Amino acid sequence: MQRLKLFLGVVAVSIAPAVVQAAILTNVPMQGGMLMPMVSYSASMGMMMVMMPTDVPQLTPLLVSNPGDSFDPDDPWFNVLDPSRGGAAFSRQYGFMMDAMSDPLPMGTQMWIRKISGPTELQFYRYSGSAPKSFDLIFGTDGSTNALYWDGVMFHPAVAAPPGTNGYTATFEVYLVDATSGQEITNSSSGPLVFNWTDVSDGRPVLSIAQGAGIVVSWPADTSTNWVLESASMVSAANWTVVTNVPTSAGGQRSVLLQQSAPQGFFRMRFLP
Repeated sequence: MQRLKLFLGVVAVSIAPAVVQAAILTNVPMQGGMLMPMVSYSASMGMMMVMMPTDVPQLTPLLVSNPGDSFDPDDPWFNVLDPSRGGAAFSRQYGFMMDAMSDPLPMGTQMWIRKISGPTELQFYRYSGSAPKSFDLIFGTDGSTNALYWDGVMFHPAVAAPPGTNGYTATFEVYLVDATSGQEITNSSSGPLVFNWTDVSDGRPVLSIAQGAGIVVSWPADTSTNWVLESASMVSAANWTVVTNVPTSAGGQRSVLLQQSAPQGFFRMRFLP
């Protein structure tokens, strides 16, 4: 049996039309104040230590934080974050920072950060808003390595996920590596660090899916005509395809019927301004 998944199908809420002039953003907003896990090395214990902030950042889509605004199509995060493309909810609030009171690292060692666990739909990117701009996959996102070297300079990864009302959790650790051999230093890990995020819906209609004689994808019939159903083989796909099957209406739902043999895919509703 083929599996099809819903993406960005979230509880519908009413969003008032923006009355401010739209802007083209050239950087990714942080979406709130900085939350800094403070990293240090304890020479007496021979291990990394991290003090976690207590506040929980919120993953927020641009449709909510900056109604009417969009990202520059030439920027590398456009396909993931722009409302006309992936429209993911995002945050850059968490940022690793070296504690000024840290003991010096042992000679010949490096600090590394590793993601131990987290849901597939929670995605991480190394972000740079200055030239050359970057939005590179990290921490296991779409097959990237789950660990990376950190030089101790303040580091704010971008975190993205489908908008909605569910929270997200990922677990990390900071540890030491022998700079010559590349081998992890035994017992140097900080231990598990739990990172939490809340999530915000962007008003996209609720999607549902059912299987019978075919695959049926449905959404509320009272949804405005500004939304279009799209599909892709991967959540992070740069190009999504409009589902051209003619929808039918029944029981307060609009639905499209797909062949039972349709390949595995993801669905989303995209807003057309």
